[in-house]
Amino acid sequence: MSIEIIGLLVVLILVLVLPFCFKKVEHNLEIFLFVMGILSVIISGVLNLQLLEEIAKDINLYIITGAVLIAGFLFKFTKKKINNFISYVQNKLPEPVLIFLIVVVLGFISSVITAIIAALILVEIVQGLHITHKAKIRLTIITCFSIGLGAILTPAGEPIAVVVTSNMKQSFWYLFSLLNFWIIFGVLAFGIFGGIYISKISKVAKDATISLDGEKVIKDLDVVDIVEETNKDILIRAGKVFLFVIALILLGNGFKLMIDKYVAGLNNVFLYWANIISAILDNATLASAEISKTMDPFKVKAILLGLLISGGMLIPGNIPNIISAGKLKIKSKEWAKFGIPVGLVTLTIYCILLFVFKLGQIK
Repeated sequence: MSIEIIGLLVVLILVLVLPFCFKKVEHNLEIFLFVMGILSVIISGVLNLQLLEEIAKDINLYIITGAVLIAGFLFKFTKKKINNFISYVQNKLPEPVLIFLIVVVLGFISSVITAIIAALILVEIVQGLHITHKAKIRLTIITCFSIGLGAILTPAGEPIAVVVTSNMKQSFWYLFSLLNFWIIFGVLAFGIFGGIYISKISKVAKDATISLDGEKVIKDLDVVDIVEETNKDILIRAGKVFLFVIALILLGNGFKLMIDKYVAGLNNVFLYWANIISAILDNATLASAEISKTMDPFKVKAILLGLLISGGMLIPGNIPNIISAGKLKIKSKEWAKFGIPVGLVTLTIYCILLFVFKLGQIK
């Protein structure tokens, strides 16, 4: 084993372990990953002007940053209208249909408005629904699975899409053409499951009382006060996303030497299930360390589906999970109790379709 590979392994271990063990690293993840990215490209000997120019010219980097920024401001100014619309729709549609639409629409539009904004909208919607606390938690988890899948369709969705298109040296629509069937199938399946399951466990409180201002007060609902975002918060979030994506592109280029030598030849089924680690680690970070343009499309597909599905199982696994759990005060145990079994069942279904029926080999 060469000195370069040993050095990259050390960096990989630091990237995977430190954010999980130290709060300061987790809270400053963008800066930490940027430093690790610089270290990885130095160790592998690929840090040069050409690489920096490629990163600077990567249009997908600016697309996701711009999408986060624009969608953030749009959401801030349309937040009340969204809430009013949800209140209106809730009184007009049967509960299963409403839940289905929430899960499916947020899943699909996340690739356009970004997973971050989709999660913020989800929080507002869940807060306004007249369902029990348990139902709110489980609806949030199901929708985050959907958002995590849907956001991969374009680089505007979330960082993992930018990292993969950059590592594979592909165009904006590459992931849509590679994964469209699998993502559409998953989002619709989560929508149907959510519509049936949530409406079954939820109960609209019949003994609502009327408050002084004439609004209904529903029992058994935990309403969490959500702090209003400022313009500064929106700008800072966009800046963090920009730095985060640069860091992941650097890591992808830095780890390319190790990926080509050791990862590219591994069994597809093993890689698919090994990526269950995405439940506790950001899937974009793992993608940057696993995927390169030397891989065949089926292997990339297997890696990505394993990462995306596993990412919904626990709170740290995906950006939408972190945002939703933080704002709605969902505890890790509450998320894991439902997220892990849902994730395992979904992984098993996809594994059968991919490797037994071999649907993943059909383009």
